[in-house]
Amino acid sequence: MLSRYLLSIVTMACSLTALAQPIEGADGRLTDPSGRVLYTFDRDSAGVSACKDECAVQWPPFSASPDASAKPAFSQLRRDDGSLQWAHRGKPLYYFVGDAKPGQASGDGLGGTWHVARTRPAETPDSGPSYSPKGY
Repeated sequence: MLSRYLLSIVTMACSLTALAQPIEGADGRLTDPSGRVLYTFDRDSAGVSACKDECAVQWPPFSASPDASAKPAFSQLRRDDGSLQWAHRGKPLYYFVGDAKPGQASGDGLGGTWHVARTRPAETPDSGPSYSPKGY
């Protein structure tokens, strides 16, 4: 009972800015309109959230309003509790409670299953030309 109460408080707090659709940052990261980073969960399947109960307390869903219109690649899914959640290419989107400020992404890679939501792969720094001699 207490965990459901906490979940509703955290979800409500995160939902205040979550009624608009996700925004793509310059580096391809997805954020909410206030700049809070969004995440995906490897255990989710297309259009279905596997993050419930205690999981959703730590990883609150990025809520959607019923009248929000989605751009291509974005959609809404209905959670088990009847609320709507934004998805990118079918993958549900979440916040991480450990992120204290916009742009922070301290949940990236946690448990090997949580990742910053991106519209394209992260760019890796160019280490310059590589040398590979022939025949070796």
